[in-house]
Amino acid sequence: MDRTQKAALFSAGIGLAVTALKFYAAWLTGSLALYSDALESIINVVAAVGAFVALRVAARPADEDHPYGHHKAEFFSAVIEGALIVVAALLILRESYSGLLAPEPLDAPLIGLAINFGAGIINAAWAVALMRWGKRWRSPALIADARHVFADVVTSCGVLAGVGAVILTGYPVLDPVVAGLVALNILWSGFRMVRESVDGLMDRAAPAEMVSQIRSLISQHGEGALEAHDVRTRSAGQATFIDFHLVVPGAMTVEDSHAICDRLETALETTIPGAVVTIHVEPGEEAKARGLPVL
Repeated sequence: MDRTQKAALFSAGIGLAVTALKFYAAWLTGSLALYSDALESIINVVAAVGAFVALRVAARPADEDHPYGHHKAEFFSAVIEGALIVVAALLILRESYSGLLAPEPLDAPLIGLAINFGAGIINAAWAVALMRWGKRWRSPALIADARHVFADVVTSCGVLAGVGAVILTGYPVLDPVVAGLVALNILWSGFRMVRESVDGLMDRAAPAEMVSQIRSLISQHGEGALEAHDVRTRSAGQATFIDFHLVVPGAMTVEDSHAICDRLETALETTIPGAVVTIHVEPGEEAKARGLPVL
């Protein structure tokens, strides 16, 4: 297993421990909000397992049936995780509605708060680590998992506030009200995650700052060529596919134009992690006014 797979597998273990703590707190108190929080944490475990499977698939080398590799498996994982977050939010809303119809007093709320708070601290620390690793290793699956854990942390904060309000005011109806409000926030988080993952599946271009960097590298390291045009990018998991047309003088030999391509590929692959570069060489008469001039 590589480092991303190990992180995803460990995330499932963290999720199991946190879920157990939350269900224990819900059982002690009878709090609907704490129970809803525990329900959301179950989805964390399922999502972490899904991320692990996706990373295993994405790590497979290219084969005859998948010549571009299996990188997009991570986006599928992120879509599934986003959908699970939406399901969790809907379950919490249902429980909140039931609680509004028949609010009940809480048992041992302070102990339940303490246990849930401890579980939230564990989740928050793990979410920060996952997000840092996901960005550093450019893993959509880990980033999606981190966002899911962050959503769980938000749930826990809202739940703690709700249970605390019940204790201070003596109004048990506040318990399901806060649970419902937090569920709406989780619903938005899940929708955003699905939208971003679908963008990846639809071959969305690399971020604007990365595209600008790519164009700058082509301009700086394409000495001997005339221009580059039709620069295109797309991201798939940890890979960034880059292709463009490189215009060279018509009299240039194949060997010389190949040397320029090698130099460009080296510069791009060294600077852009996971870059996969394809260059189409054209003669001088193919130059376009909108092309990228080579310095």
